[in-house]
Amino acid sequence: MSNQIEGMMQKTIEQIRQMADSNTVVGSPITCGDTVIIPISKISYGFASGGSDLPTKSQKDLFGGGAGAGITVEPIAFISIHNGSTTLLQIDPMHSSIDRIANSLPNLVDKAGEVLGKVKNMKKEKSELVEKSPLDKTPDPV
Repeated sequence: MSNQIEGMMQKTIEQIRQMADSNTVVGSPITCGDTVIIPISKISYGFASGGSDLPTKSQKDLFGGGAGAGITVEPIAFISIHNGSTTLLQIDPMHSSIDRIANSLPNLVDKAGEVLGKVKNMKKEKSELVEKSPLDKTPDPV
């Protein structure tokens, strides 16, 4: 009996794997003009199986059993990329601190990139000013 139940469970798990892979969670990018949208989904699944040997007088190995599974794919957010700026567009409201942190990460990454770019430009401008400074140059002997 246990081999037959294991076989049913294995087949059910294989079917779930086919339905729910990484491409289901993070969908294929959709391009619209200069904007790219990537769908993000949540997958919930469950399965059950069971069976029993049925004792009869005519056959010793009579087995009855069954297996079933259910899967739900629910879109929860979209990642929007427009002109190098990334935004997370969440469908459900943020319920916890983790949700709020995850929602703010793309904006934080964009802001950090902007700050680093400004610092780099300031350093470049400062070095150019130091090179052009008349105070650092010694006068030519007459």
